Amino acid sequence: MSDKTFLDWPFFDDHHRTLAAELDAWVAAEIAPLGHSEHDIDGQCKVILTKLAQGGWLDYAVPRAYGGKFDELDVRSLCLIRETLGRTSGLADFVFAMQGLGSGTITLFGSDAIKQEYLTGVRNGTKTAAFALTELASGSDVANMDSTAEDRGDHYVVNGAKTYISNGGIADYYVLFVRTGEAPGARGISAFVVDADTPGLEIAERIEVIAPHPLATLKFNNMKVDKRRLLGKAGEGFKASMATLDIFRSTVGAASLGFARRALDEAIDRTTTRRLFGATLADNLITQSKLAEMALDIDASALLIYRAAWTRDVLGRRNTREAAMAKLHATESAQQVIDKAVQMFGGLGVVHGVPVETLYREIRALRIYEGASEVQKIVIAKQLLAEAAAPKGA
Repeated sequence: MSDKTFLDWPFFDDHHRTLAAELDAWVAAEIAPLGHSEHDIDGQCKVILTKLAQGGWLDYAVPRAYGGKFDELDVRSLCLIRETLGRTSGLADFVFAMQGLGSGTITLFGSDAIKQEYLTGVRNGTKTAAFALTELASGSDVANMDSTAEDRGDHYVVNGAKTYISNGGIADYYVLFVRTGEAPGARGISAFVVDADTPGLEIAERIEVIAPHPLATLKFNNMKVDKRRLLGKAGEGFKASMATLDIFRSTVGAASLGFARRALDEAIDRTTTRRLFGATLADNLITQSKLAEMALDIDASALLIYRAAWTRDVLGRRNTREAAMAKLHATESAQQVIDKAVQMFGGLGVVHGVPVETLYREIRALRIYEGASEVQKIVIAKQLLAEAAAPKGA
């Protein structure tokens, strides 16, 4: 059973503790019985989405005005949900995460009409969301994207491609970032919401990855997008994407924390029951050292994650540095925690479908998406240098 003492930390209110307990019970009853299968991933995502909506958990992904739980997104709740889902099912975490990420820019920058049209569907599970930012050539260098949208008066014409798009091929709509050219680099990008059946939008390729999730390459061939589908102002799409990621990067760390907690649970169970050379594996001092390292990394990640979320929720500050630190440490350390667990399992640890083997594949992508670890280091350093250069008392 994963450690729950972190819920006593002052980062949380009582409603967060209630959320964690209720979701834990719900996951055991509704998600755990689904088991782990890598067949018909699209179908499984739809089943999980329906369950999340019926359970009321998607209420946390949208504001109260559109059926949500709070007036504004509560990042601590989003993190607790992703951590709890991640302990049991990487796919369930993925489904919840994409409803949040794929609607976050709408919540932050959409017009009232667009919010009404999309967010209610996100909350009740009738609209599957997606976030289309990444391109093959530019990758994490978002400001260098090549996809373009040409202004034609009352609409734009979009050409180009996006790749590694989560929910690609099953989404009902995409939050799309393309170059509109108001200025060079980051200042010439805009954000739009585009329905999946828009003429000119093609699912060019479905992509298979080591931990199966719906991913695709999208292509745009003279796709017309009405100007009313613009999110925020033209030329402010980069700002919109970064503001969205500031919220959801902390939750990526939370998902990896859930994976790491599950790995530690599995490792403790394995080492306390597996006997070697007349004693349990847990009696071995080397094993104890590794277990201690795992517990230390987990608590450090949790502190960083919930500090970042608390900074956003309670202090009301933009948490760029804190979120980058949380994602960087949590994803990198979770990889190490899971690797240690696999080692403790011995040969069984690399058998397909064993929980630690599944976790080993699940964690790898989190060190890349929503800003690779190397990018997080740059973000942290830039924030530090900017603070150092700021006038005293500013």
